Amino acid sequence: MSELHIVALSGGKDSTALAFRLKELEPREYVYVCTPTGNESDDMFEHWRNLRERLGGTFTPIIAGTLVQEIEHAMTIPNWRMRWCTRKLKIEPYAVFLISATKQYNKVVSYVGIRADEPEREAGDYSDIPGVEMRFPLREWGWGVDDVIAYNNSLGISIPRRTDCKLCFFQRIGEWYELWQTNPAAWAEGERLEALTGHTFRSPSRDTWPAGMAELRAEFEGGRLPRGLQKDGIAELKCRVCTK
Repeated sequence: MSELHIVALSGGKDSTALAFRLKELEPREYVYVCTPTGNESDDMFEHWRNLRERLGGTFTPIIAGTLVQEIEHAMTIPNWRMRWCTRKLKIEPYAVFLISATKQYNKVVSYVGIRADEPEREAGDYSDIPGVEMRFPLREWGWGVDDVIAYNNSLGISIPRRTDCKLCFFQRIGEWYELWQTNPAAWAEGERLEALTGHTFRSPSRDTWPAGMAELRAEFEGGRLPRGLQKDGIAELKCRVCTK
């Protein structure tokens, strides 16, 4: 019976620990799949390259356009009400990949890194696709966040500070400040997309800061600082969305 074993490898701490531990406990040929949006940092792409070298096996990026292309095409920007970016660039392309795999293999197993200490968290459920079996090994092993961090540390693996998109609408004000400080090209791209679409990445009235990036930049240039900054001016904050 032909089988294909696929590890969803976002590159965050959970999926990274999953990939290496699974290889130890259940050695077999794996296909490691990531779904980049093209808006990740250089550090993140370097991290994926390092994982590919250390894991071996087959490493398959699924690229269904880029975040910028989708925004330009739809003439709108994803937000907390319409998180279409994840659906269009990650969930749906991965489903298409799995469906294609079931036409070549009798059984397809998809491994996803959801921990035992996050019972409320759901992943895309692809088990309705005939021939696809979903497994969540971190939950099977009873691993929580401390186990994941300790295991990655034991392997000498460092996860990038940001594993999400540079223009992720979920990021906090400190992360926007860091982007403005460290990546002016990405910031300019964000301002261009807001001007093009007439929408903003940040939600209006979310806090006391402006929603638009141009107005936000003016606040930063005027010396206004977000709370929670380290002495070097870099936010010690993490995005809640794509760090798994």
